[in-house]
Amino acid sequence: MRKFTSALLYLSLATLANADPVDISALRDGDMRKLTVHSEPMPGSDVPFTGEDGTEMTLATYEGKHVVLNFWATWCAPCRKEMPQLADLQEQLGGDNFKVVTIATGRNARPAMEEFFDDIDVDNLPLHTDARQNLARSMGVLGLPVTVILDPNGMEIARLQGDAEWNSDSAFAIIRALTETDDQS
Repeated sequence: MRKFTSALLYLSLATLANADPVDISALRDGDMRKLTVHSEPMPGSDVPFTGEDGTEMTLATYEGKHVVLNFWATWCAPCRKEMPQLADLQEQLGGDNFKVVTIATGRNARPAMEEFFDDIDVDNLPLHTDARQNLARSMGVLGLPVTVILDPNGMEIARLQGDAEWNSDSAFAIIRALTETDDQS
């Protein structure tokens, strides 16, 4: 059954590869059915947050790339479940035109964040923080986890509330459809 699903997703991806903009709605399967794809891109945010090196930064740092932006917290059980899958997505597809960006929002002490990542064997995602939740609020994040897909211009194109299988065939097909369009530009 998984091979059939993969073949169907690949066929959908091939069909949509030349579309502009890419309609990723048809690629949603399994947990990715929870992904809300906006009919028109929505503004992202220029509200600063703290980078893992302690400096202030904004999402503009990632312009030019598609971004899977995940808001999480150390106390969030669903975040613990999905973070290794986000790490796998970054491992498999991350590169010049795609990045998984994780931002711990709310009170999350740096040692607790590091322990969280150590406990689940994640070492390839950033430990950015939004301690006062200013970025999260500006982006309408009401619960955790929330994952937002941003286009290379920093515009929000899709959003998923709750945890999901970010290393599923469907998630990979969605990201490949987006980034292959970038490669053709």
